[in-house]
Amino acid sequence: MTENKMSKSDNLFRKLQHLPDAPGVYLMKDAEGRIIYVGKARSLKNRVRSYFQESRSLSPKVDTMVSQIADLEYIVTDSELEALILEGTLIKKHKPKFNVVLKDDKNFPYLKLTLQEEFPRVIAVRKIKKDGALYFGPYIPSNALWKTLKLIHKIFPIRQCTYNISFHCMERPCLDYQIGQCIGPCAAMCTKEEYDRLVQEVRLFLEGKKEDLVKSLQAKMEEKAANLEFEQAAKIRDQIMAVQKVMERQKVISMGFENQDILAYAVQGDLVNVQMFFIRNGVIVGRSDFNLTRSDEPEKAEILTSFIKQFYAREVFIPEEIVLPEPIGDEEILSEWLSRRKGKKVSLIVPQRGKKKRLVDMAFKNAELALREEIEIGSGEGPEVLEQLQKSLALRNLPVHIEAFDMSNIQGGYAVGSMVVWKDGKAARSEYKKFKIKYTPGPDDFGMMREVLRRRYSRVLKEGLELPDLIVIDGGKGQLSAALEVLEELRVRHPDVIGLAKAKGVKYSETDKEKIFLKPEGDPLILPRESKELQLLQRIRDEAHRFAVTYHRTVRKKATLHSILDEIPGVGPQRKKALLKHFGNIQKIREASVEELLKVPLINRKLAETIRQFLTPTPTLPMDRIRGSMPLPIEGR
Repeated sequence: MTENKMSKSDNLFRKLQHLPDAPGVYLMKDAEGRIIYVGKARSLKNRVRSYFQESRSLSPKVDTMVSQIADLEYIVTDSELEALILEGTLIKKHKPKFNVVLKDDKNFPYLKLTLQEEFPRVIAVRKIKKDGALYFGPYIPSNALWKTLKLIHKIFPIRQCTYNISFHCMERPCLDYQIGQCIGPCAAMCTKEEYDRLVQEVRLFLEGKKEDLVKSLQAKMEEKAANLEFEQAAKIRDQIMAVQKVMERQKVISMGFENQDILAYAVQGDLVNVQMFFIRNGVIVGRSDFNLTRSDEPEKAEILTSFIKQFYAREVFIPEEIVLPEPIGDEEILSEWLSRRKGKKVSLIVPQRGKKKRLVDMAFKNAELALREEIEIGSGEGPEVLEQLQKSLALRNLPVHIEAFDMSNIQGGYAVGSMVVWKDGKAARSEYKKFKIKYTPGPDDFGMMREVLRRRYSRVLKEGLELPDLIVIDGGKGQLSAALEVLEELRVRHPDVIGLAKAKGVKYSETDKEKIFLKPEGDPLILPRESKELQLLQRIRDEAHRFAVTYHRTVRKKATLHSILDEIPGVGPQRKKALLKHFGNIQKIREASVEELLKVPLINRKLAETIRQFLTPTPTLPMDRIRGSMPLPIEGR
C-alpha cells in the first residue's frame, strides 16, 4: 500500500491493518462523515484493502471514490449471504452516491386468491406476504389488473364481500347473489364443494391453464344438460365463450408455461435504464422500465447485480428463472438468496440463442429507446441552471429539490390542490401529490393554500421526510403570505419560498412578464424572458397547474355522475345497482314496462310502477292552455 494513499488518516490506516478475514459489509465515508459507498465482501480484509493497493488498476470512477474516503466502518456477518442481505438494506437506507441506486420505488399490483380463508376471494394488493394465499402478477399497466378482476367477477360468481364468513352464517344472501355475481355460500345457496370447485376454476384461469379450465367447464355443462338444467348449462356455455375469447387475446411465447423475468439495460454516461419483461405461465403479462442513478458513470459489471439485489429485496413475486443479457459476478450467491426468499429453486441464466435470447434483445431495444427519450426529453436542466437560479433569486439553498403547489376550483366547488416535485432539474413524477380540499369552505384561494401546505409539511415533519430546498407557490403576494404563515406556524425554516405570477398585459408584449415574489412586501423580481432559470420555474409552475386541473376535472366528473335513479323514492344504492346490471343503461330502464321491471331482483310491483311513472316523460302542454284562463297543474318531484 502506498504511503500517500495510506496517509489519509491514522485512524483509517489502523482500521485497514486490523480488518478481519471474514464475510461482512463495509461502509466508506468521506471527510464529513457521510457514507459514500456500501459494499459486501466474502473477506473484508482482502476486499477493502484491494481499493488501496498501488498495483491494482482502478477505473477513474473507483479512483475518484477512493480519493474521497476518509474513514470506514464494517459489520461482520456469519456468511456472504447475510452480507448480501445487509448490503441491500444499508444501500436503501443511506443511498450512497457511489452505489448504483434504484430510483423507482414502485409497488406493482397483484391479484391475490385468499386460499387461507374458508371461502376465498380474489382481491387486488400491492404487497406479497407469506400468508397461505396465491399471488398472480404483476399486472402492468395497473389497469390490466382491474380489467382482469372485472372479467373474473363477470365469468365466475366468486364472492366479493369483505366479511369473514362461514357456511350458512347469514339468513339471506346479499345483492351480489341476486344479480348473479356470487353463489351465496354465506346463506347456504350452494354447497362447500360447489364453492371449492368454483375457486379451483378461478385458480386455473389465473394460472393461465385455460385449456384445462375449458375442459372442466365443458364437463360441467354436459352434466347440467343431462340433468335437464338447461338454464345452468347456458350460463356455463357463456363462461366457456368468455374464457375462449381471453385465450385468443393472449400471446403464449412458451409452451412450457414458465414464470420468468427478462432483464436488459442500456447505459449512457451516468444514466442507466433497465427493462423488465414479466412472463407468467408462458404469457407476457407486462413490461416495466427502471432508472438507476449514480454520481459517476457506473461500471457495467455492477449494474445488474445492484438492480437484482434492490428490486427483489422488495415484496415482489420471484419467478423460477431470471434471464440476463450477460454474466454477472455473483450468480451463485444471488441464486441462493433468491431461492431462500422464494422457497424453491431460482435460476439466473444467460441465453446464447433461441426464444429467450430474442426476448433479451427485445428488452435491450426497449431500454435503448427509453434511455434516448430520457436524454432528449426528460434530462432536465444541468447544475449550472440551478446555480444561476440560486444566484438570481438570492436563495439560501441550491434548489436541487423543488416542490411547487397550485390550486384548482370553480367558485370554491370541487376544490383540489397539487404538488409537483423537481429534483436535479427534472420532474420526479413518482413523488407528485394530490390534495382534495377538506376544511376550507367557499372560494378562498389563500385558505386552500394554507390547508394544503399545512397537511403536506405536517406530514413531512411527523414522518421525518426530506424537506425541499425551494417551495414555489403559484400566485402573488397573498398566496406567498399564506404559505409563509403556515411554515412559520409549523416552524419549517429550511426551504426558500417564492411566489410566481404572470403579470397582466398584452400577450407577447414587454409588459407580459412573470413576477417572482421573494417577499410578501415590496416589488417583485422580473427576470429576462430568455433566461434559463425563469424557463425552469415556468415549466415547474405549468406542470403544477396541469396536474391540479387534471385532478379537478376527475373530481368534478365523479361528483357530477349523478343518476336520475337517485331521485326515485325507494331506489337506493342496491336497487340502482340491480337496475343498471339488468338493463345496462338509463335509456333501457326508461323504455322498460312494469312487467320487465318486475324481473329485476329487489323490485316489487309498487316500486316498478313508481319507476315507470317517474321516468315517463311529462307531455308538453299546448299553447292554447298556456294562453287561456285554465290554471296549469303544478307538477314536481
